[in-house]
Amino acid sequence: MKSALTAIAFVTMAATATLAQAQDKVTFLTSWYAQAEHGGYYQAIANGIYKKHGLDVTIKMGGPQVNAVQLVAAGQADFFMGKDFQVLSAIEQGVPLTTVAALFQKEPQGMVTHTDVNTLADLKGKTVLVATSGRSTWWPWLKAKYGLTDDQARPYTSNMQPFFADKTIAQQGYPGSEPYTAEKAGMKVKFFLFADDGYPPYGNTIATMQKTVKERPDLTQRFVRATVEGWKSYLENPAPGNALIKQDNPKMDDEMLAFAHRKLKEMKFFDAGDAAKQGAGIMTDARWKNTYDFMISSGQIKPIPNWQQAYTLQFVKDLKVMP
Repeated sequence: MKSALTAIAFVTMAATATLAQAQDKVTFLTSWYAQAEHGGYYQAIANGIYKKHGLDVTIKMGGPQVNAVQLVAAGQADFFMGKDFQVLSAIEQGVPLTTVAALFQKEPQGMVTHTDVNTLADLKGKTVLVATSGRSTWWPWLKAKYGLTDDQARPYTSNMQPFFADKTIAQQGYPGSEPYTAEKAGMKVKFFLFADDGYPPYGNTIATMQKTVKERPDLTQRFVRATVEGWKSYLENPAPGNALIKQDNPKMDDEMLAFAHRKLKEMKFFDAGDAAKQGAGIMTDARWKNTYDFMISSGQIKPIPNWQQAYTLQFVKDLKVMP
């Protein structure tokens, strides 16, 4: 009897060891320095969610000098935190990317203004601070929708001092970042989310090479599911993920993380729209068609015969992780 129990124990240990060795290594590249908007990825590491799905995930931070498309195309990362416009532009240029999930149903980009502004239409005549990346994404949309002009645009350098010093300036921002900086400085501001005015793209997507989807569909499915579960967990209790965020980015303090986490929940990025009924991470053909049509109409890309390769519903249509 004893020898039988010993044999069973040995087999169990061997199976456990094999499982531990079978963890697939995955490198994920974020869009910027670690922050609450990346919380679900960090949470999936902190709470062992990736490990539960057989994944050994390393997160690499993006930044102003990081070209995510080049790194993924060169095989230095498996997945990255993408943007719809970015992937469609890559398809036009012959780079075979694709999007496999949308963690945010709304793009978190918006405008920070002084309190005299009541709608985005009030930006006429004001100076608008726009980063280089914004000129090829949301700025063409804003101009077309509200009749703004390039003469109004000035460079945004991630420094809010020009905005604080001049009441006629508005600037781009994210709900969990610039409004927090203004609050700490004692400045009352308003924030307008572009998505609330019809800005079409998803936010915080998972993108990868089409080759990865074709050759490693099981790994892709596990990464998508684990990430969605990580985001659900982060929004419920962000402490584990925040601890790892602060390790990667010591400039993030508890107060700023708490502010951003609150905004993510209040503005329902994860669980708005289609996600409320179809599950988190969901995408639809109609939403992608709206984004593609806008990019054509605004002249950002030329018509692409294979534009639908910019996304696949394969990994989210049956996921059904309800937020």
